[in-house]
Amino acid sequence: MMHSKILTFCYFLSVGLKIAASDRKIVCYYGSWAVYRRGDGAFKVDDIDPRLCTHIIYSFVGIDQTGSIKILDRRNDVDNGGFRRFNQLKSKNRQLKTLIAVGGWNEGSERFSKMAENPALRSNFIKSAMNLMNTYGFDGFDIDWEYPAQRGGTPRDKANLVTVVKEFRKAVGNRYLLSIATGATANFIASSYDVPSLSKYLDFINVMTYDLHGSWDQVTGANAPLIAASGSSVSKCIEAWISNGASPAKLIMGIPVYGRTFTLSNPQVHGMGAPAPQPGLAGPFTVEAGMLGYNEVCLELKTNQWNIVWYDAQKIPYAYKGNQWISYDNQRSVSSKVEYVKQHKLGGAMIWSIDTDDFRGKCGKKYPILTTIKNGL
Repeated sequence: MMHSKILTFCYFLSVGLKIAASDRKIVCYYGSWAVYRRGDGAFKVDDIDPRLCTHIIYSFVGIDQTGSIKILDRRNDVDNGGFRRFNQLKSKNRQLKTLIAVGGWNEGSERFSKMAENPALRSNFIKSAMNLMNTYGFDGFDIDWEYPAQRGGTPRDKANLVTVVKEFRKAVGNRYLLSIATGATANFIASSYDVPSLSKYLDFINVMTYDLHGSWDQVTGANAPLIAASGSSVSKCIEAWISNGASPAKLIMGIPVYGRTFTLSNPQVHGMGAPAPQPGLAGPFTVEAGMLGYNEVCLELKTNQWNIVWYDAQKIPYAYKGNQWISYDNQRSVSSKVEYVKQHKLGGAMIWSIDTDDFRGKCGKKYPILTTIKNGL
């Protein structure tokens, strides 16, 4: 009798563990402008493997002067069927959830700020978002305001964002998912986010735990170090969100599928913290000084003679060649981050962005970063 009770207990324990694991989210942002990249960097909706993500987020739409949602690239998103084909990915994975994101870095803060403090504009914002989701079949909406009370916003933004989210939740109930993308550090929290109030109304919070260092520092540093003795790190950011009142189960840890690049002052001085007054050279696909997609990084490391260093103090690799220096995430560092997600019972992991993984498998198997996350979770 006791033996059967133990077996029964073990069965329910294993079911409980499976449920907990299945609740973890793998949130994949898709930068829709990737369709215009050159050569092997061009990424269409059809290149998305919908079996690797639990949630995919189409980025971005904007906001007009009335607070309403504005489609930014009608030719790609509507005429060429970007929205429609994105939502058709659910036919290949019935558990997949699709969201549409508003905002991003280029949208800035001013229109968000004006919308958030005006009841009529907030109403337009919510109604037009619901209409967009209903028209094209999205399952949810992601608010990517970069950032409340900064970049042209006002101190009132912190409270007004809560009002937007509260009214949005009241309007949609449980019919649609509602998430936000946030700045990561304790300083961002202090200026921009009422964490307990947001946690109450949101399904999940995508914490952008990357861009913690970059060429703007003018010294080399890790884009997204898991740990750090001083300065910002992924773990310190997550701990700050939890200590400020976020439910760990609603926090989605951001993992960058790109590197930050630097041009060294002196090629002989190439460690962490080395002088680097200029961004690194632009890559062939992303064509942006100071960053390389992982698909560009892996090709560089594969075809050219870079010195690759595992920096154990921060659980992160970096590489240098001549006067060029890259901080990036690889499968080893991503595995460490996935373990952190599990150990701290976070809601899951998020990537920015699916279109810069090695989606063509030029360096080995397709989607190495995203596959590492999926296998780990």
